[in-house]
Amino acid sequence: MQLKSGTVPVKNIERELICPICKELFTHPLILPCQHSVCHKCIRELLMLNHDDSFDAGSECSLPGSPRSRVPSPSMERLDRLVRSGGGSVSSPGWRRGSVTPRITTIPCPGCQHDIDLGERGISMLFRNFTLENIVERYRQAARAAVAIMCNVCKPPQVQEATKSCMDCKASFCNECFKLNHPWGTPKAQHEYVGPTTNFRPKVLMCPEHEMEKVNMYCEVCKRPVCHLCKLGGAHANHKVTSMSSAYKILKEKLAKSIHYLISKEDQVKAQITGLESLINQTEENGQLAERRANEHFERLFETLQERKTEMLRSIEQSRSRRLDQLKGQVEEYQGMLENSGLVGYAQEVLKETDQSCFVQTAKQLHVRIQKATESLRTFHPAADPCFDEFVLETSREETLLKEMCFGGVPDPPLIDLSSSRVYNEANIHWRLSEDSLPTDHHVLEYRRQGEGDGDDGSTWRSTERVYGPSTSVSGLEPDCLYSFRVRSSRNSMFSPYSPEVTFHTPPAPAFGFLFNDKCGFSTERLILNKRRDTVESVAGMGFLLAADRVQTGSYLGLDYIIGDTGISQGRHFWAFRVEPYSFLIKVGVASDTKLVEWFHNPRDTSSPRYDHDSGHDSGSEDTCYELSQPFTLLTLGMGKVFIPKASSSSSVCSVSAAGDHGSRILPMPQRMGICLDYDACRVYFYDADSMRCLYERQVDCSGTMYPAFGLMGSGKVQLEDFSTAKRLTF
Repeated sequence: MQLKSGTVPVKNIERELICPICKELFTHPLILPCQHSVCHKCIRELLMLNHDDSFDAGSECSLPGSPRSRVPSPSMERLDRLVRSGGGSVSSPGWRRGSVTPRITTIPCPGCQHDIDLGERGISMLFRNFTLENIVERYRQAARAAVAIMCNVCKPPQVQEATKSCMDCKASFCNECFKLNHPWGTPKAQHEYVGPTTNFRPKVLMCPEHEMEKVNMYCEVCKRPVCHLCKLGGAHANHKVTSMSSAYKILKEKLAKSIHYLISKEDQVKAQITGLESLINQTEENGQLAERRANEHFERLFETLQERKTEMLRSIEQSRSRRLDQLKGQVEEYQGMLENSGLVGYAQEVLKETDQSCFVQTAKQLHVRIQKATESLRTFHPAADPCFDEFVLETSREETLLKEMCFGGVPDPPLIDLSSSRVYNEANIHWRLSEDSLPTDHHVLEYRRQGEGDGDDGSTWRSTERVYGPSTSVSGLEPDCLYSFRVRSSRNSMFSPYSPEVTFHTPPAPAFGFLFNDKCGFSTERLILNKRRDTVESVAGMGFLLAADRVQTGSYLGLDYIIGDTGISQGRHFWAFRVEPYSFLIKVGVASDTKLVEWFHNPRDTSSPRYDHDSGHDSGSEDTCYELSQPFTLLTLGMGKVFIPKASSSSSVCSVSAAGDHGSRILPMPQRMGICLDYDACRVYFYDADSMRCLYERQVDCSGTMYPAFGLMGSGKVQLEDFSTAKRLTF
């Protein structure tokens, strides 16, 4: 598929040429393991920020002029001198001679925010993005079309404009200087030259790990070019690689098809852009309208608050004035009782009257006043109360209402988190709100069993009580049924739309709670239990490695067994667990306690294929007798696969053909495995715990008490599900 060349002006792609750190055009960009690019100087500064000024001064394959040249930085030259001279300032623990890169250099990618590990060699392991660098250079030239590139050889002041650039000399020349420096008949005459440029890229891309080797292959696992030494004995020894020409052809064809598809949808893209621009305008207008309305509501609140403030302060002022007048009047009245003033002074003057008729006429009324004054003196109390307790303002309720004041719009619907939700005979459902959503008052979870009353009236949906957090539990679910769940939020008595419905399949039996048993047959040398005893990990001990070093002939590795701390003696029970994908070999199933004692007293070579009941090894009646005596009934998992044993009279394959085809008996390992033991029916079932799909079932001898059992060989890790451990941990 051919695309038109030169149809896109370089100046229109500026946004793709901006470094995510410095927000400027890329300068010597490097390709990170996550395939994003950053400037060389920016990633050095990022390393300095993340590792206390520790960065890789020897960043090769990424600097101007050549993938082997260094950035001319005084600080870096000083560090190089210290390293070469063995200076103590860089010989502290965590550093290695010849490099100023810390042994572990993990930084967040500024493009995708994922942590990237640059390894011991730091940024010297990164490829320089020459393609991006060339595009940036063409953009710069298009932006400064009027600025010419001058000859690097001409002596001032008569410097001529360059007419070509030599990729071998890494310099630009005018016509005369080019002829002088590249005479005919000399090796320089064979140099490669291009139009005037300031960007000189090497002719061949070299391997950053093996500096003298050219990259000639492409690693499909790491998505980067590698050399043949990387494939032979380096970090890519076990990775799938293709030739560079094949990778070039495939990637170019994919990119061309993708570009062609986008170009064919140009009208659709333009229509969507128009729609988005309309949404932008609507968002701007509606946002301004909402802001104006909110301001109006607050202004009305301010006005109401100001009115109430004025009225209440006026009431206080009126009461204060009235009380002051009463108290001041009482003060004047009591001042009249003092000698030579007021009422007493007036009475003293009346006593001086000698005319009896005149005295009697005046003294009668005066005597009444004197008696009242005397009585008030005996029963004194203030004319007004100075306390203003009745004017204390209680605003806590109003303050709470104001703090809880929010917009009255319909809240956004929550989303049920499938990765965190688990459904057994009880359901533990988690959900989350969108990042920009406002706080809600509560949530309501609804659920129903599929197949019962699927009418439109929704009468079969059952609701939980109000939930004030991001999760809740539902009990009483029936086994081996499909249940639908949905949730909605409430704010200010307004409910959001329902979340999209999600469906879970309940297990065929109630969840069985147990932890790993660290007593019975547990190998402390090669198995590690966490403190909660819900995770076991297999590691190779030093003794095992030393023993392996002495072995000169082939031998079988041993299985390390561990069982649950709780047994089953009746009924149907289900438990689930997670096996890490990197696990080499894990066996899961059940074990009988009546046979375990004999097993540990008379151990067999369980690692031999002749004693592996699901290995497909046919060793005659001897193995049949052995299978009857062993305490374990197990299914093999490992290397991301589930290995289904051959069907027999006591077993059946649930999910694949039982025809005996080898490929059909190897299935991808689910993220979560489940086991169901029917003690009364003497059957054990193995499930994909995510879809509750039965993978394999077989008969089991349920003599005595049965325990969950696990066997680990090599590197591996098993973690029990929360619902399988919660009951035991609570106990």
